[in-house]
Amino acid sequence: MKITIGALLILGLVVFSAPLFVLIASGAGLGLLSIEEDLATLFFEIFRLTESSVLMTLPLFAFSGYMLSEAKTADRLLRLSKSAVGWLPGGLVLISLFTCAFFTMLTGRSGVTIVALGGLLYPALKKSRYNDKFSLGLVTSSGSLGLLLPPAIPLILYGIIAQQMEYKIEINDLFLAGLLPVVLMIVALYSYGVYANRKQKIALTPFVARDFFNSVWESKWELFIPVLILGGIYSGKLVISDAAAITALYVFIFTVFIKKEISLSKIPDVAINSMKMVGGILLILAVALAFSNFLISADVPNHLVEFVGSKIDTKWQFLLLLNIILLALGAILDIFAAIVIMVPLLLPIAAGFDIHPVHLGIIFVANMQIGYFTPPVGMNLFIASYRLNKSITELYQACFPYLVILFGIVLLITYIPWLSMVFLGP
Repeated sequence: MKITIGALLILGLVVFSAPLFVLIASGAGLGLLSIEEDLATLFFEIFRLTESSVLMTLPLFAFSGYMLSEAKTADRLLRLSKSAVGWLPGGLVLISLFTCAFFTMLTGRSGVTIVALGGLLYPALKKSRYNDKFSLGLVTSSGSLGLLLPPAIPLILYGIIAQQMEYKIEINDLFLAGLLPVVLMIVALYSYGVYANRKQKIALTPFVARDFFNSVWESKWELFIPVLILGGIYSGKLVISDAAAITALYVFIFTVFIKKEISLSKIPDVAINSMKMVGGILLILAVALAFSNFLISADVPNHLVEFVGSKIDTKWQFLLLLNIILLALGAILDIFAAIVIMVPLLLPIAAGFDIHPVHLGIIFVANMQIGYFTPPVGMNLFIASYRLNKSITELYQACFPYLVILFGIVLLITYIPWLSMVFLGP
């Protein structure tokens, strides 16, 4: 009787649009009651999250990203890309891809990239005689590039969950695993851009060495960030939490005191906004881990593995089904919510098919990256619609070729594990 009443109450919470963390926590509590577990377990699991040494990287990298999005980083990166590759055929396409990927990498937020760069790149593409539909699709889809690059918050979050479930996985390995997939995505989209506009008389920007070196010098503070993170971690001098703290301090110093693009009086607002995002992630993560504990106690993962194994014969069939499910989830769920809800369920199933957890992490984030601009409710579609003053239906049509291309790359990443695992060694 208590379980039925509890289920009805949760259904009522859904109807009245209760926050996601409330629904997950309620489900975890009801689940523990159903298997006669002490509800204190729920709070123990939430507290256990604080034991993760990687946890502190989330607020530190988030703060760094928000600081960079408030500074003039986007303008500097755009000038650098233009001076470097503007002379190539389809140079502005490559500029758009590089700039968006790098900016998303630094800020950790796809939507911010469209807001910051969309108003600059879209008019530039149109002025250079690129097709309107092509330009719309390029700006909207490029906004999610960079989510696989360090210090990618989605990968860090995935790694924390995997570690909490006692899978032997390093965040550093996830960073390395995402490098080649991103290169493949950029190359594929650039090739499509050159082909799609082969009949257009596109204006090119002549290469001027002086302009290039000036733009490199101007962007040196941003360009040093990945060197600081990757160099510190892979040289063995820093662990990831050290790298996060040093990066936050470094960004604070150069944006406030050296470049003077953010005033000290604005820092509290930037910190509050960044911590709102992190607080939401951590709140959902904490209750999701508690819910995962219920699932493990109820032996749900093993039953799920047996069920999937009875319906799907091979690893390759499972991977294809996984891609379809994740693509659909990416269109309706925020990437962070999807990670904390789905990863605890998928990791045991993937292990049953002998899929490496690092490989699974890259597959997961790559699919969710496409989900940002997948109809009907991909978040970047609405952000681009607002920023570029275009209808959603126009954006659906404009993004379709990019969705097909990137999904093809995701299938390559999925079925050729070497593309993700090559830098990890034996």
